[in-house]
Amino acid sequence: MARTVDQQAHQQRRQTIAEAVWRVIQRDGLEHASVRKVATEAGVSMGSLRHYFSTQSELLAFSLGMVGEGMMDRIRQLDLAEDPCERAAQILLTGLLPTGPHQRAVTTVWLAFLGRVLTEPALRQRSDELYDATAELVAWVLGELAASGRLRDGLDLAWETERLYIFVDGLTVQSLIRPEKIPPERIRELLRHHLDQLCR
Repeated sequence: MARTVDQQAHQQRRQTIAEAVWRVIQRDGLEHASVRKVATEAGVSMGSLRHYFSTQSELLAFSLGMVGEGMMDRIRQLDLAEDPCERAAQILLTGLLPTGPHQRAVTTVWLAFLGRVLTEPALRQRSDELYDATAELVAWVLGELAASGRLRDGLDLAWETERLYIFVDGLTVQSLIRPEKIPPERIRELLRHHLDQLCR
C-alpha cells in the first residue's frame, strides 16, 4: 500500500513539473524551457527535478505526452448530447480543437513542440502517439455516426475519416497561427458545416 502511495506521489510530482514546462513554453517559448528555468517555475531544486526527469529530453517528452491525456480527460467530463451528430461535434470541439482557454493552451504547447520532433527521437515518438490517438478518436467518432445510421449513404468511411482527421488538424494549426481569422466561433461553424455534409 505504501509503495502505491509513493508511486502516486511520484507521478503527481512529475505532472506538476510537466505543467511548469507548459507555463514556461506558453510564456517564453520552447527554446527557453531549460531544466533550470522549469525547476524555478515548479518551485523545486535542480537536484529534485533531476530525480524525476534525468534529462531535458525526457522532461519534454513527458510534457508532450500530457497533451493527449488532457484531451481524453476533457472528453470524459462531457455531458454528451443524445443526437449522434451533435455528440460528434461536442467531442471534436472539446477534445481536439482550441475553442476554449484550456484547449488553446494545450494546443499551443503541442504546436511549439512540432519543430523539435524532427530532430529528437523521443519527442518524435510522443508526437506520433499523439497523432495516432487523434486519428483513433476521429475514426471512433465517425464509426459511431455510421453505427447510429446518421452517416449519409454512399460515403467511404475510411476516406471520410482521413478527410476529417486532416481537416481538424489543419483547422487547429490555422486557428493558432491566425486567431484573428479563425476565432473559436468560426472553428465551430466550420466543423459543424463539415459534419452536416456527413450526416443525414
